[in-house]
Amino acid sequence: MKIDTREMETLQASGDSVGRVDLYVGIHKALRALMVDVLTAVGRMDTDDESEFEWVSSRVLQLAEVCTSHLTHENDFVHVALEARRPGASARIANEHIAHGVAIAELEVTVRRMRACEGEARARAALDLYRELALFVAHNFEHMHVEETAHNAVLWAHYSDEELLALHGRILASLPAEENLFTLRWMIPAMTPAERLQVLAGMQAHAPAPAFAAALDVVQPHLDLRGWAKLSRGLDLAPVAGLVEV
Repeated sequence: MKIDTREMETLQASGDSVGRVDLYVGIHKALRALMVDVLTAVGRMDTDDESEFEWVSSRVLQLAEVCTSHLTHENDFVHVALEARRPGASARIANEHIAHGVAIAELEVTVRRMRACEGEARARAALDLYRELALFVAHNFEHMHVEETAHNAVLWAHYSDEELLALHGRILASLPAEENLFTLRWMIPAMTPAERLQVLAGMQAHAPAPAFAAALDVVQPHLDLRGWAKLSRGLDLAPVAGLVEV
């Protein structure tokens, strides 16, 4: 049986989502922050500065890899869970994932075409890339909203928090350490203080000490002093010398 948009909206409206485990909120905050940052970098890129040009264009290719990995994780884990208890619930987003795969490949082609240009042709190609990336980001923002509302509604209606936590654990276990650290770098700064503490307190309690230390090293440079102070207090870390109490 397929579930249509109206039924999913009904589930969303009737379900009590307060305090429920949300598989999407953290990773989507990371993706939004990364997408906006890369888009902004492309928009202001100096195409006559070779090192900047290479760095920014490489970031677009990196974003393409991140997006490909993310939709693969959702297909392999979240969509499987949705279909197991509400057949058809992932159909719309699964089709959009196919379209996203095509769009990602087109972005990669655009970057490589731009890299082959010089002078004024390179500047025009960079503007083309900026506009293409802007549309890609816009569509992804709409796409993520559907997942956070309609998909969460189905998950909350058919899975307990314990089951969702177990699913989240399986997703994390599938990630290479490098990918996990990259995700934390973008996710933690984009989160509220309470969300940051929840994620990192869980790591502090269950991850090996070196892995937890590596996570802190990755995120600290991207938090302001107030944010880092709040996180440090929550994790009961030693205060940083010279840091004003906030």
